[in-house]
Amino acid sequence: MKAVVLEKTEGTPGQVYYPLKATDLPIPTPAPTEVVIKILAAALNHKDLFCRQHLYPGVDFDIPLFGDGVGIVVAAGTPTLERQWKGKKVVLVPGRGWTSDPNGPETGNYATLGGTRFLPNEGTLQEYVAYPAEDIEDAPLHLTNTEAAALPLCGLTAYRATITKGHVTAGQNVLVTGIGGGVALNAMQFAAARGATVFVTSSSEEKLSKAKELGASAGVNYKVSDWEKQLAKLLPKSRPYLDAVIDGAGGEIVNKTSGLLKHGGIIVSYGMTLGPQAPFTIKALLKNIEMRGSTMGSRKEFADMVDLVRNKQIHPVISHVVNGLNNVDELFEIMKRGENFGKLVVTVSDEGDQAKL
Repeated sequence: MKAVVLEKTEGTPGQVYYPLKATDLPIPTPAPTEVVIKILAAALNHKDLFCRQHLYPGVDFDIPLFGDGVGIVVAAGTPTLERQWKGKKVVLVPGRGWTSDPNGPETGNYATLGGTRFLPNEGTLQEYVAYPAEDIEDAPLHLTNTEAAALPLCGLTAYRATITKGHVTAGQNVLVTGIGGGVALNAMQFAAARGATVFVTSSSEEKLSKAKELGASAGVNYKVSDWEKQLAKLLPKSRPYLDAVIDGAGGEIVNKTSGLLKHGGIIVSYGMTLGPQAPFTIKALLKNIEMRGSTMGSRKEFADMVDLVRNKQIHPVISHVVNGLNNVDELFEIMKRGENFGKLVVTVSDEGDQAKL
């Protein structure tokens, strides 16, 4: 079978940019607890870009990239698993080592799929993968292959940030920053599905317009120095404050939003693209504002996220799709330029193909 890995070249972390390399691997044989999944589509995450720059721990040049994927189960390690799963379209849980504890992974060995030594041979940028049967979920029937492939890691991260950590509920006002990325878009969709009024920020007027078409109430351009004052004018008079902020940028987010948040409001940080700090201010302290870190999520949260997507008929937003493993580099270039609004997906196989193992 075909797979895509990184090709090792000389260079220091942050300066190097490893080429992609197509390689041939044997079709896997399932262990008794595993199924073999024929990958239909896979999606790019920032982790994969960081691996190419050697800015992610444990980079491995023999492990296929990507941690998001959807596929058809074509074989299983036992007759029982075969009866349960064969022929079903499934999404893969994108990480391992975290079962259900809402506080964080139960072990110190949590890892996500693709491109690192922490989960050997597991990545979705290959035609087939052997995967634990306990770590797959039925793909929601209303999703296309590309939508299902786009869901796992961003959906899980957004669910934990918005629902588990942000406690977003109906009637609240919620700010989601940096709209356009996969996590931010899922967070916006999940908050709206819970009945919240969602506000967004972006540096692109086009992205703000698209977000409003998808259900955001209003948006402001964070390149404007006093964007928080503009946002204050947009809040409803009946509830002129934010209940929660779901943020992936860091930087001055506490300073910018503490005046907008209610007493006891929540800032959830799932990333810090503007730098590795987000200073906490005395103003936020005096308002009893809580800042909560959030990253990825548990196996239980993944199942709950898929149920929410299924029950509310949510469609992940797709930015660009390329066909075939040979065209994956195009997705990386789009991500590097910051042109995407939604997820970047590659179709790997035709669902109509009948695999013979």
